[in-house]
Amino acid sequence: MAAQSRKRSRPAPKRRPGGNPQKAHRPAPHAATRATARDWVGAARLRTLPLAITPVLIGTGAATLVDDQLHGVIALACLAVAFALQIGVNYANDYSDGIRGTDDVRVGPGRLTGGRKAKPRTVLIVALAFFALAAVVGLALVIRTGQWWLLAVGAASIVAAWFYTGGKRPYGYNALGEVFVFVFFGLVATLGTTWLQVQALPQEAWFGAVAAGLLACAVLLANNLRDIDQDRLAGKRTLSVLIGRRATQVLFTLFVLVPFGIAVFLALVYPIAWLTLIALLGALSAILIVWTYRSPRELIVALQVTSFTSVAYGAVLFWAFVA
Repeated sequence: MAAQSRKRSRPAPKRRPGGNPQKAHRPAPHAATRATARDWVGAARLRTLPLAITPVLIGTGAATLVDDQLHGVIALACLAVAFALQIGVNYANDYSDGIRGTDDVRVGPGRLTGGRKAKPRTVLIVALAFFALAAVVGLALVIRTGQWWLLAVGAASIVAAWFYTGGKRPYGYNALGEVFVFVFFGLVATLGTTWLQVQALPQEAWFGAVAAGLLACAVLLANNLRDIDQDRLAGKRTLSVLIGRRATQVLFTLFVLVPFGIAVFLALVYPIAWLTLIALLGALSAILIVWTYRSPRELIVALQVTSFTSVAYGAVLFWAFVA
């Protein structure tokens, strides 16, 4: 009797909680839905823009301590660069997380790519357009000030923005997000603003840069604490996933309170800086939420409060320096 060939059935892929195959890192083909203007604005995550405002305020205020002048045009250009980079990185994150499938289950705002509302290529083009805008304005700043070496700093900022979640080994997936946020949204953004205006870095700029960086890190920590369960399932090793909830809560508290310690120190010379303690009320409410939340959605409020606490803090330091 002739032997009959039999096809062996392949075992079904293992599934993660929620029903997605472990090997499926990319979402299914996009449906024919079209993102609305509201979807695009939401994906820009405009509520994160205060993090771009804070270092420019502090850096501009510190610059006035050198020559007692307000360099408004340069300050506004620095703000434009910061806005473009912030929005660009938000769209880039939308694209990169979406094509990896790490946004399939979300607690926070909806996404364009992960939500199948827009083609990944379209989201990528928009992200690159904002990076290009930041590069053009940055180039104009360099030409105006003659600080050509800052082109390298600008290029590094754009590269860091992309590789936060982009590329084969995104550092945001390996517990390094807070490090780069501190460097680029704190030190580089603040000190770069000051240097472009007066080609000097007073010690007040350094103190303010550290404060701005820590507050930006606090916002990222709140975001990652909110998404800790989803990130763990998706294999996204954020700092919160690595150290756990309790350590994240402790670190968030430190990141929020240390800037106010810096403000108290500065208030010994610049009395108006005492007014930052008003913003401390918002900071304390964010800390309370982080320690007592029952639903991850509550951390969205903590994130927003921390973000606006940051810009209030920066505004008071700006006032203290220019007064």
